[in-house]
Amino acid sequence: SMGEEKDTIEDVYEPYLIQNGYINRTPRGRELTAKAYEYLGIDRSRPSRQKKIFDDV
Repeated sequence: SMGEEKDTIEDVYEPYLIQNGYINRTPRGRELTAKAYEYLGIDRSRPSRQKKIFDDV
């Protein structure tokens, strides 16, 4: 949590991040772009540690 109201994040931060190519709004929600991963120094090719819903089926 950033200590900001939801409306502030959507009205101020989100447009900036979208305009500068760091996030995309998709039907599934907001996703980081390749530019954001590069800026943060995160290797996108590294497998996610998040479990998939059907991994144990």
